[in-house]
Amino acid sequence: MKKLFAVLFFALLPTLSFAAEHGPELEQVDIDVSDKAAMQDGARTFANYCMGCHSAKFQRYERVADDLGIPHDLMLDKLVFTGAKIGDHMSIGMQPADAKAWFGAAPPDLTLVARVRGTDWLYGYLRSFYEDPARPWGVNNKVFPNVGMPNVLAGLQGRQVIGCKQVQVVENGKKQYDPLTGSPLTHEGCDQLTVLPKTGSLNEEQFDEKVKNLVTFLAYSANPVKLQHQRIGTYVLLYLAFFFVFAYLLKREYWKDVH
Repeated sequence: MKKLFAVLFFALLPTLSFAAEHGPELEQVDIDVSDKAAMQDGARTFANYCMGCHSAKFQRYERVADDLGIPHDLMLDKLVFTGAKIGDHMSIGMQPADAKAWFGAAPPDLTLVARVRGTDWLYGYLRSFYEDPARPWGVNNKVFPNVGMPNVLAGLQGRQVIGCKQVQVVENGKKQYDPLTGSPLTHEGCDQLTVLPKTGSLNEEQFDEKVKNLVTFLAYSANPVKLQHQRIGTYVLLYLAFFFVFAYLLKREYWKDVH
């Protein structure tokens, strides 16, 4: 069995190395699933911009409302557009066969997407759409090249294009400067994203915050009991630490006469 694991590990090693070398550079985002205001805003964005095509069928409206502190009547009025009841799952009306005919493949359910992709990936992906007339929907994505999905947040973000511009050199996460003059070291990058001014309803800072809130909601949706697990884990560790003191004293009492 050990030999089999070793063979599989070395067989996958080149693939893992290639993925690590050529994967997209992702900006780290600090997600706080205890921030109810952020999750409420994220839930609103999800309902208005994502649920036209994507479901969250392992989540219920009632559970989301209770966890995020949203009154049931407000949840039904502002975030439910299908006539669903408060206890229903967050499903969509689009049939898989129709979705496949329109998009080539049925859009995936997003309940667990934060676990599958990670929050950094989601944050980078949602901010990395750019105009590409060669693609069926007129857009491409820097993090997920040739994605078969329109940029549903384009009205908020604005028209984003990709091109060349001078960018500061960064090594090991640190910006580099000329040791003699102190001026930033730059190079020409030809995969830089730029939002055309006054083409979206939000400025860059507001859009980044909107996307972060959406990712926060998706992170909550993927693991609604995370905070409960953390709280229980803290109690368990405190109990074990308390129990360890008595276990140690008992052990010392048993062994005090052993030489």
